[in-house]
Amino acid sequence: MTDPRYKKLAELLVNYSTKIRRGDCVLLDLIDVPDEFGVELIRAVRAAGGLPLAEARRTRLSRELLLEMNEKQAALTRDLELARMKKMQAYIAIRGSLNASENADVPSDAMQLYSRTLRPVLDWRVKKTRWCVLRWPTGSMAQAAGMSTEAFENLYFEVCTMDYAKMARAMVPLERRMKRADAVRLAGPGTDLTFSIKDIGAQMCRGDRNIPDGEVFSCPVKDSVNGVIQFNTPTIYSGTKFENVRLEFEKGRIIAATANNSRRLNEILDTDAGARYAGEFSLGFNPHILNPMCDILFDEKIAGSLHFTPGQAYEECDNGNRSAVHWDMVLIQRKDWGGGEVWFDGELIRKDGVFLPADLKGLNPENLR
Repeated sequence: MTDPRYKKLAELLVNYSTKIRRGDCVLLDLIDVPDEFGVELIRAVRAAGGLPLAEARRTRLSRELLLEMNEKQAALTRDLELARMKKMQAYIAIRGSLNASENADVPSDAMQLYSRTLRPVLDWRVKKTRWCVLRWPTGSMAQAAGMSTEAFENLYFEVCTMDYAKMARAMVPLERRMKRADAVRLAGPGTDLTFSIKDIGAQMCRGDRNIPDGEVFSCPVKDSVNGVIQFNTPTIYSGTKFENVRLEFEKGRIIAATANNSRRLNEILDTDAGARYAGEFSLGFNPHILNPMCDILFDEKIAGSLHFTPGQAYEECDNGNRSAVHWDMVLIQRKDWGGGEVWFDGELIRKDGVFLPADLKGLNPENLR
């Protein structure tokens, strides 16, 4: 018997997140996902009147293709993927992985070549389709979270099927404040960073692009970032795990970067000129996600967190920065993680992970659960 939670999640993705309509062509991109869930997604798309196209991928096969990636192969992949994407009105990606470090031994130049070449496919999908991306719970994710497989699966489905409409209503005041803010200051252990978000805008993330969700993001004015930020959350990028990442900015550019693997960190930041500039600033507040699990779709939504992102800016909140890199790095500011402060134009907005202004208190965990 199929897990009833599969049907509930599939219907949320189809009817709420991507709002599939009659006649929509929908690409279902399934990576290391059980067939049973793929079946529920196909059925949900059909029930909404859509036309499903499903592709099942495997991470070990993808790694083998990446190991000796060359320009001709990357260009062929881009052309085929882009032609297909241009026929879609919606895109749902479920990304599982039995080993989160599967691509750890893929050469940096091969990964960079692939990322740069395939960028038009990502840009088309983000700008031209209704899309939603989420992970699939695996034993490796449970291990990274320090949880049993059963406990992690229960958390996963609780988080992914929560009342996102209620959360969306509580986000409105924060989005409004970020749209009119200019000077931002982030302070905490090892962190003192200032920048402007004037006239950049802000965007709520309410379960209609990523699941799980729970953030409002903006973007620093490109040359306005100055100071230091010390991240306290591990991060995986291209199969390599980084810890204790410290970035120093001057006039918007990262002038110094250290971590447990500083050489690899700087290789990624040297992918192109834009990788050393910031492309996103966001506040996270999902009440069910409290601790990191080295999966950015979860970690960037941690209650009481923020993330600051070297690389590509989103079109919705655009500072003009362009890069093949978009690397969300997470700083948890709750008291149990060392605390910290977020200031907008001299007003203390959040302290130790708790929103203080009356209009923002609806985003604190006790009001969202």
